[in-house]
Amino acid sequence: MKSVLTAALLFPLLASANDGIGAVSAGGIVFGKTDAIAMKKEVLNVSYTLISVDYEFVNESAAEVEETIIFPLPAYPAANLPSEAYYGQPGGFSIKVDGKPVSFRTVVQASLNGKDVTAQLKKAGLSDAQIAYTPAFGEQRKVAKLTAQQRQQLIQLHLIGEGPTAEIEPIWDIQVNYVWQQKFPANKVVRVHHEYKPFISGGPGDWVMDEDTEKRFCTDAAFLASWKKLATHDPYSDVLPSSKVAYILKTGNTWKNGIEDFTLNVIKNDPKELVSLCFPGSFKKIDARTYQVKLRNFRPTNDLDVYFGNITPGETVSEGEMPLVK
Repeated sequence: MKSVLTAALLFPLLASANDGIGAVSAGGIVFGKTDAIAMKKEVLNVSYTLISVDYEFVNESAAEVEETIIFPLPAYPAANLPSEAYYGQPGGFSIKVDGKPVSFRTVVQASLNGKDVTAQLKKAGLSDAQIAYTPAFGEQRKVAKLTAQQRQQLIQLHLIGEGPTAEIEPIWDIQVNYVWQQKFPANKVVRVHHEYKPFISGGPGDWVMDEDTEKRFCTDAAFLASWKKLATHDPYSDVLPSSKVAYILKTGNTWKNGIEDFTLNVIKNDPKELVSLCFPGSFKKIDARTYQVKLRNFRPTNDLDVYFGNITPGETVSEGEMPLVK
């Protein structure tokens, strides 16, 4: 059964907004499939300006386990693309374990046509910042330019070539991971919290309501009636300021018993926002801004897509931040 959240909105629309990047899926922390560590509880809070997650893990084996934990970000191109694209890292990423901040490493990897080329770039003397750089960052992020010798070497390795804009430039893809080590004592609860600003889809190009959008977010008749009532009419189509947030849920299947106690809170920044999504279970209205669903032994079969409509247009753009590597 799929549940849909709908809420009528009443305040006047603002007229314009900038285009945002496409909705890019990021998700929770991951490590290898484990029979020792169970995810006892997860509380996921989703708005279009902040995602925060609280986990409770228990090592159910007889001995302490130490794991490498990774928060993977979606890959982005080193080449400059002629169209809208995602680049870089989310803002405000932080981790706490049992209430205390935890430091993490930023690991940069480069690939070309599915092959890891990080070692080749390192051998040519490139730093992590140079590997992670893309011309799309412009002057916002200062990194050392490649030397003539490095450029020639990378051209010979076919790592620099003609990009999508016909410029001769780096053509690898960049994968950034936040990584840290975590100890799990036997039979003890370990509480992990992390949060970040999500990558969203927003802007006039995403403000229309079509059949694909209706299907993707399981909109119902009441939602569509409210949407139509609030939409601004122009010569081409009806539009409503909106943002779409994507979150990877299926990593929950790596845990021993799935997610034993799962709570999703969908949070509106303003009570007058429209919200819709496809999700199992029944949502309960907790307060004027929060809808909640709880599931037991949850093994996600789909990732999460959430539609937020009738939002403040100035808040729809999330460009990410420049790489944190130095």
